[in-house]
Amino acid sequence: MIKVVDLYKSFKDQAVLRGVNLTIEEGCSMALIGGSGQGKSILLKHIIGLIRPDQGRVLIDNQDIGKVRGRPLKQLKERFGIVFQGGALFDSLTVFDNVAFPLREKTRLNDSIIRDKVLQELSRVGLSDAKKKYPAEISGGMKKRTALARCLIMNPEIILFDEPTTGLDPLISKAIHRLIRECQKSLKFTAIIVTHEIPAIFSIVDYVAMLYNGKIIFTGTPEEIKTSLDPVVHQFIHGELEGPISLK
Repeated sequence: MIKVVDLYKSFKDQAVLRGVNLTIEEGCSMALIGGSGQGKSILLKHIIGLIRPDQGRVLIDNQDIGKVRGRPLKQLKERFGIVFQGGALFDSLTVFDNVAFPLREKTRLNDSIIRDKVLQELSRVGLSDAKKKYPAEISGGMKKRTALARCLIMNPEIILFDEPTTGLDPLISKAIHRLIRECQKSLKFTAIIVTHEIPAIFSIVDYVAMLYNGKIIFTGTPEEIKTSLDPVVHQFIHGELEGPISLK
């Protein structure tokens, strides 16, 4: 379980997180939504321990990731995987070598085992025929699939997705969403997905949390958020910009 408790973070005089409280159950998928500049990526960085809060805690199975150091922190971080917005692939490596990279850097597995594991993950994401291609030779959707395969190969318990379909057309975005859902359900990892893809994201997650003015103002199922009577939530979900409410 991931539990965020009264989390505060400011940068100079700018308060970004103002008392965030959020619980994510093990094995569930949650979409984290909200307007641009609301602090979604900053919250992700706290969850994975890249940023320490000014106040509050992030508990990973009751361990405060903001306070542990040394080997315990390393062990906590090894439970995470990240799929970055741009994919963060190495341009000089093939699709195969990009996916193999974490195993070569972090394990002592022999080449034969690494090859089998890479081919398995490439098959899972539908890239078996692209293993010899370089990032410049594949489409945006294939880059996202490669990034996902590279993440999955380390068998993370928790995966953070930062805008996983940015820059893709609607059909490819839908395919990537479906792939994420299939992987999450079959491998049973906990997924946190930061996205602006509304309402498309609602079809692949168990829960939705909305961040606004530095706080979580809604947590519930996709059906519950679609019928929420909260004016800020309703405005954001349905795109009704009339009235005094602003998401800036």
